Amino acid sequence: MQVEALAIRLRPRSPLEAADFGVRLCQSAARSVSACYVLAAVPVVILAAVSFQYGSWLPGLVVWWLKPWLDQSILFALSRAAFGQTTSARDLWRARRQVWWRQLLFTLTIRRLSPWRSLTQPVYGLEGLSIRQASSRVRQIRRRTTVPALLVTHAFAIAETAVTVALISLIFWLAPSGFTPSLDQVFGGEDAGAVALIVNLSYPVAALFMEPFYVAAGFAMYLNRRVELEAWDIEQEFRRAFAE
Repeated sequence: MQVEALAIRLRPRSPLEAADFGVRLCQSAARSVSACYVLAAVPVVILAAVSFQYGSWLPGLVVWWLKPWLDQSILFALSRAAFGQTTSARDLWRARRQVWWRQLLFTLTIRRLSPWRSLTQPVYGLEGLSIRQASSRVRQIRRRTTVPALLVTHAFAIAETAVTVALISLIFWLAPSGFTPSLDQVFGGEDAGAVALIVNLSYPVAALFMEPFYVAAGFAMYLNRRVELEAWDIEQEFRRAFAE
């Protein structure tokens, strides 16, 4: 990696401070992240919508299971944003073979169940290592950062739940007078109809909304860990000093 080309100022941070920095990086690169994310999310949303006819709970499961696949597109945009580059949907489409299909089975199985996925996925997605080579690298990146990575995962899971509940509560807040749904309708009774549809789509919407920030938090924690391991902050400062 060409440290001198990084557009962000690196310095040692606590893991949770790094996670906060990642969220702000995601906000600053919102246009690039959105362009890539929408391109990847469209087929996932279509698949989730089609699955609804087979089970009202399936859209949430589809989105949950395919999160790591979506994360690759977000990470692609964020990694380029760290170098000050903007990313378009066309850029992602040109790199789709490496971003979308590399290690696909591993992405949707082992990595899907990883509780520190956001921290370790840059190792698999950006360092170009095989799965066997990446395993030792992942252990190195996780050292001293596992607990903060777990905390970030739990924090975003709670945030997803809060957004889901907030979306469901809109049914009660916005219902016309006299048409407030019953709890039986909300939780999938026989006459649930549109109410059940809204309830079952609330989690997928919340998950899709929160995922870019979760990926960005883990990406920044990964960069921070590499600062600790490889003293990137010192190298970056030296290179900038000699460039002036």
